[in-house]
Amino acid sequence: MIRINQIKLPLEAGDNELRAAAAKVLRCPARKILTLEVARRAVDSRKKNDVYFVYNVNVTVDGDEDSFIAKAKDGKAEKYTPFRYDLPENKRTSSLRPVVVGFGPAGLFAAQTLAKAGLRPIVLERGDCVEERTKKVRTFWETKELDENSNVQFGEGGAGTFSDGKLTTGIKDTLCRQIFLEFVRHGAPQEILYSATPHIGTDKLGGVVKSMREEIISLGGEVNFRCRLTGLIVANGFIHGIVYENADGKTVELETDTVILAIGHSARDTVEMLYESGVKMIQKPFSVGTRIEHPREMIDRSQYGEFAGHPKLGAANYKLSCHPQGGRGAYTFCMCPGGTVVAASSEKGRMVVNGMSEYARDGENSNSAILVGIEPQDFGSEHPLAGMHLQRKIESAAFEAAGSDYRAPAQLVGDFLENRPSEKLGSVRPSCPTGVTPGDIRTVLPQKVTDTIADALVKMDKQLKGFALPDAVLTAPESRSSSPVRITRDEYFQCNIGGIYPCGEGAGYAGGIVSAGVDGLRCAHAVLSDENNF
Repeated sequence: MIRINQIKLPLEAGDNELRAAAAKVLRCPARKILTLEVARRAVDSRKKNDVYFVYNVNVTVDGDEDSFIAKAKDGKAEKYTPFRYDLPENKRTSSLRPVVVGFGPAGLFAAQTLAKAGLRPIVLERGDCVEERTKKVRTFWETKELDENSNVQFGEGGAGTFSDGKLTTGIKDTLCRQIFLEFVRHGAPQEILYSATPHIGTDKLGGVVKSMREEIISLGGEVNFRCRLTGLIVANGFIHGIVYENADGKTVELETDTVILAIGHSARDTVEMLYESGVKMIQKPFSVGTRIEHPREMIDRSQYGEFAGHPKLGAANYKLSCHPQGGRGAYTFCMCPGGTVVAASSEKGRMVVNGMSEYARDGENSNSAILVGIEPQDFGSEHPLAGMHLQRKIESAAFEAAGSDYRAPAQLVGDFLENRPSEKLGSVRPSCPTGVTPGDIRTVLPQKVTDTIADALVKMDKQLKGFALPDAVLTAPESRSSSPVRITRDEYFQCNIGGIYPCGEGAGYAGGIVSAGVDGLRCAHAVLSDENNF
């Protein structure tokens, strides 16, 4: 197979034009191309009066591939070997069933892999199945009655289920492809396989997750909802079992010698239990900031100029960052085109926000987090859980600042830059479903964070016209972008207690749906290898 890179075509171009362009690169008639698949499609909008698509394609040809590559124009063609995933050999000898704690992306892919290998994993998820969880989340947004075990953070699919289903990632692991292929196999849009900014959408992701759960069960796995891990049974440095509270509130002991901990970045009570049980963990940097909302049409115009609104483009993305000399950097994160800001609390008396988009991305506003890094020296303590305590402090302050009823503190960008509290909203209508309270987000976030954001807004406005729109709305706090704790593990993916595999975002080894899914695969592979750290 041949990979052809950097084919530039107008937005209106179709399959025939793409095939003709590929043939032109290879200096051959179009009939010589037997098959063509799009490997990647990106938008180039640097020139607002000339927005176009850039394609990378994989082709098979009628003839010797090396000859075609040798005569290709501008070195744009190269040999390509299609991705192939082979399930590792199962070397496990134990008769006990492995347990996966948590059913977000990491737990989902770990459990699926173990099930495919015939190990009949037992999954424990503290929240509800995705159908019931969705009802609980909607109820919270409508009534402000929070279920601390089933919410935007907890439940089948993990925190990513109520986001954008965003699949962009910074890791280069070849297993990323397997994550995409599995999602498509279970109903995700085919375009995630080639889009430069792939997303599934909150409205579609639930069905994908449910389909994967049903496959795990069909392969002999067991998925238990409303089951919260409460203890470990450890002897001689090895895990021998776990203790959990089931859906009826009863305490259950389960014998096992293998536990994949995919608990997510918000299971703070579980982290505290693990720490008290002797699981070694260390502080980890994380980020804190605020959501910013602009009119979607304004962002589209800023990014696409006269091409804004083109049916093949959809709502515009952006990714911004600035790094002041000698100071802290700020960056946008989890940008949700045509999306909403959502109340994402998982603990009573604490407020946190996140962003969410449906597949169509056709909401009134577009939003993104603006985040600033928090280093361990800022935690105020050397305790391994000090970062988590700081998160709680910020979220408690936000809850109180907005009226103690799960509204979110908000401030107009113009007021924020002038360092004055907002008394009313402007032309941008905030989308947070539990409502917002105008005020001063400086009373919620650390000063180093707000000072950096103020500087970043001005700098980012030069990168994206209108970013510092005075009526744009800042909604705080965005405090759950990653875990403030890392559970240490060795080359066999096990922690200091043999048989326990810390996994995914909650353990500090991932930062998003794809990287968490890959870590779930890696941990499952480690279980199949049956290596030990003792």
